[in-house]
Amino acid sequence: MKTAHYPGSPKRLPVAHAAAWLALGASLLAGCGSERALVRRPAAPPSDKAWPTVQVADPAAVNGVLMRALGLVGTPYRYGGNTPDSGFDCSGLVSYVYRDMLDLRLPRSSGELAKVQGPKIDQDRLAPADLVFFGSRGNVSHVGIYLGQGRFVHAPSSGGTVRLDDLDGPYWRDHYTGARRVVE
Repeated sequence: MKTAHYPGSPKRLPVAHAAAWLALGASLLAGCGSERALVRRPAAPPSDKAWPTVQVADPAAVNGVLMRALGLVGTPYRYGGNTPDSGFDCSGLVSYVYRDMLDLRLPRSSGELAKVQGPKIDQDRLAPADLVFFGSRGNVSHVGIYLGQGRFVHAPSSGGTVRLDDLDGPYWRDHYTGARRVVE
């Protein structure tokens, strides 16, 4: 397996753990209606400097985002990819999940997302569905979706697949630059 994009990338999550996350999410969503109908859309398109936080009328919408992201674990990485059929890069995964579940159009690249990432949020203050950013020397080069309990889902590297990782893993801990709250 190649991990040239993120050297020192931590080991993959065993399939049994991914299945447990999916089962937990499915139980949270049991009985929920369409999550897409539970979102109040921003009144105006985002400017080039900021994009709005979406107000969610029901927490099930956040669970829908998390479940959709978890359901894509195992999808092949592909630079520039932004659909399950073509594969995903990191920002393609984020854009797809939020567009699919909340009909929210986010900036397409991690660089564009990072321009409005907001202040660095301590990891103990992260909330599920926050975007987490990684990079070095002031440059953001990677983004993922925070799930909770110190875990995030992302599309990490060429030759890899969408997967779950720990924020406290050696590479991710050392390259964490901040987060952005997308839904409230």
